[in-house]
Amino acid sequence: MSAPETDPQPSEFGLEPEYVYVARSGQLPDGYVRRFYPRGLELCLARNHGTAYAVSNTCTHMACLLSAGKVVEDGIGCSCHGSIFDLDTGEAIYPPATKPIATYPVAEVEGKLFVRVTEQDALEGAARKRELEEARRRAASS
Repeated sequence: MSAPETDPQPSEFGLEPEYVYVARSGQLPDGYVRRFYPRGLELCLARNHGTAYAVSNTCTHMACLLSAGKVVEDGIGCSCHGSIFDLDTGEAIYPPATKPIATYPVAEVEGKLFVRVTEQDALEGAARKRELEEARRRAASS
């Protein structure tokens, strides 16, 4: 009987301890979007033109999930109302969203994807998501 397989550790690849293994590179083909929860933080990972990106998974317009959207030429598109965010900077580049989304460093090493998520990132991300969802509920009830 073999020992259970464990996730690759960032130190094995010369990465800072804040990096968290999220997936094998093949699980994120070009043009695809996936949702992951490193350290409990809900992130959207996308690959565009061969580069992997990690951003917060919540659109700043109405708190829709960006992982339900798609990669477009300019970035990541929200499926709810068509907002587009730059994957490098998080900037809202097409309305109705006007506020940026958070971005997180990605390291792709030996066929493995790691995202840098600090404890502070996880706390701030959870608070930001609650705030956006509350704003969405208020807008829906008006």
